[in-house]
Amino acid sequence: MIDENIQNISEAYSKLLERQKFKPEELDYSILERHKPILQKLADIGNSIVSVFDAYKKEHAFYSYNAGSVLGYTPQEIEENGEYFMEFKTHPDDTVVLKQNGLFFLNLFLSFSVDEKMNCKLINEYRILNSSNKYVRVIEQHQALELDNYGNLWLALSILDISPNQNLDEGIKYHALNYKTGKFIPFSQTKETIEPELTPREIEILKLVKKGFLSKEISNKLSISVHTVNTHRQRFLEKLGVDNSMEAVVLASKLGLI
Repeated sequence: MIDENIQNISEAYSKLLERQKFKPEELDYSILERHKPILQKLADIGNSIVSVFDAYKKEHAFYSYNAGSVLGYTPQEIEENGEYFMEFKTHPDDTVVLKQNGLFFLNLFLSFSVDEKMNCKLINEYRILNSSNKYVRVIEQHQALELDNYGNLWLALSILDISPNQNLDEGIKYHALNYKTGKFIPFSQTKETIEPELTPREIEILKLVKKGFLSKEISNKLSISVHTVNTHRQRFLEKLGVDNSMEAVVLASKLGLI
C-alpha cells in the first residue's frame, strides 16, 4: 500500500506541475549553466548535497559532484542507481510523509505571489541510510531558484546537510518559512483559502478511500450504490480543488478533516 501511495502522490505532484503553462522558447538555459559552478562551490564549502529540479522537463538538471560522498557513497553507486538514489535510501516511515509534504507545499506554493515564491522554503528533517547501512538525520531545504517570465516555478533548488540532531527515534520534522520576513508558513494556511465544507457522508467515504477501499467495496460497506459513491467522490474533489482521490486524502489529512 505504501508503494501505491507513493506512486499516487508522485502522479498528483506531476499533475500539479502540469498546471503551469510554460513557453519553452522563452526558457533561457544559459541561466542554469551560470548557476552550476556557483552551486558546486556552495556544495564544496558546506559539504552539502546540492541539486536542481527542472519543473518544465520534470527532471533533475544538476547534482553536485559530492552528492554521494556526504553520506559515504561512491559516484559509481550514485550513477548505477539513478537520480533518485537518495529517495531509495530514505527511511520508509519518512518516505510517504516527505512525498505528502512536497505535494501539499507545491499546491500552496502555486497560489503565492511572485515575491512570495522567491522568498519561501520548505525544510524537512528526516532519516536516510549512509554507506555503512546506518540511518542518519539530514536537513533538506527546498526553494525556488528561477521562475519563468510568467511566475511559474521553473528551477527548484535543494540543499541537503547532515543534521546536528541525530536522535534517530524521532520521525520526520518539517516546516515552511518565508526567509525574507522570518515568519513560518503554517501548512494549515490552506484551510483559510480553501475552507471546504464536506458532508458527513463525504468525509466517511474519504476515510475509506484513505484506507484503500475501492468504490465497489465502499458501496457494499455503506449499502449504497456505486454511482452514489462516485458522486460523493466527485463532489469532495471539487470542494477540495484537487484532481484525484490521493490528492484529496493528502489535503484532507493536512486540514484535519480525516
